[in-house]
Formats: sequence, C-alpha cells, structure tokens
Amino acid sequence: MIRVVLVDDQPLLRSGFRALLDAEDDIEVVAEAADGQQGLALVRQHVPDVALVDVQMPVMDGIEVTGRIAADPALAGVHVVILTNYGIDEYVFDALRAGAAGFLVKDVEPEDFLHAMRVAARGDALLAPSITRKLIDRYVTDRPRPEAGTQLSWLTTREREAVVLVARGLSNDQIAERMVISPVTAKTHVNRAMTKLHAHDRAQLVVIAYESGLVTPRDS
Repeated sequence: MIRVVLVDDQPLLRSGFRALLDAEDDIEVVAEAADGQQGLALVRQHVPDVALVDVQMPVMDGIEVTGRIAADPALAGVHVVILTNYGIDEYVFDALRAGAAGFLVKDVEPEDFLHAMRVAARGDALLAPSITRKLIDRYVTDRPRPEAGTQLSWLTTREREAVVLVARGLSNDQIAERMVISPVTAKTHVNRAMTKLHAHDRAQLVVIAYESGLVTPRDS
C-alpha cells in the first residue's frame, strides 16, 4: 500500500486529489495539511511513501518542507512530489535541488497523476528527459557550482557512467541494458552514487550531473 500525505493550502484541490487517490486499491491518504509547518509535522508522524507538497504555502513553503524532509534521516524513505501552478519555474528547480523527487502541475490529467504517485513511491524521479533539458537550460547553466565537480572524484568509473544515464532519463532496467549488467547491479551503482554525492534521490543526481558538467544539455 502506497501511503500519501497531502500538503496544500487549497481545500478544493486537496479534496480532489484525495478523492482520486482514495479510489485506488493500492494508495491510501494517511493525512492532509493546509500549510507547510503542519504538513511537515504530519510527515514526521506518519512517515509516508509520498508527500505531495504545494510549492507556495503559508507558514512554511514547499521548498523548506522538502529540505527539512531530505535532511532528516528518519524520513529517508519519504519521496516529495512538488505541486505547482506554473510548470517549470525557479521554485520547481529550487525544490528539486532541496530534494524533491519531481513535480506535477496542478491541472495534471488524473491518470498521469496516479502514475506519478506510483513512480515516486518506487523512488524514481518524475523527470522526463525533455523536462530535464528545460530545467537545465533555464537554471543549472546559470548557476554553476564548482564544488559539484569535485564531488565526482568520489565515484568509480561505473558509478559515473550510471549517473550520466540517470541524467539522460533512463530507468535502472535501461541502465542495466546499456551497461551490460544486471538490473540489481545497476541499482547498486545508482544507490552508491547517491550516497557518495549526498543525493536524496535520482532527481538530485540529475541536478548534480549537470551542475558538475558531467552531462550537458547537448548530451541529453
């Protein structure tokens, strides 16, 4: 069962999302909150698989909520999905940098929304290659982080290769096929890279790969 905490200051939207989720046999909404501070408290209380968090809220915004979840070892299994009205914007990028697994626009189609919840619960990033390129073109290339390049020295050759493929939007099965290894080994390479680079999830690996120059928009 996929357990979800909803955090959004708009009651009508929360009700709509809850109705969609509760109608599914494999998904359960365990709590909902109207502001970030309350939402963070409920995430700590319930430790859900997915926290669906509005990016702009009173008391505490979604970026701060995401950062606090990512920084708490007790919440390592919680995957944050950011909700936004505006699609790709600076708030979304900051949320991904803070540790969000991905983002959804609030007018997302119901079937896409439900698929996204299942993808996030598995620990996969909600970042299609086309979305990744737009994010990088608009933000990462304007915000170089020299320290990101030095972090890559901590990786083995195979781990670096796996990070490149994650940044290009490949799943573990696709990475395994490309690297001619088993899916279990591919997952191990990805997980070790995440640990060494202090990445909360695959989305942060994507950010690090571009900020370090390991991958460029032309490559993807």
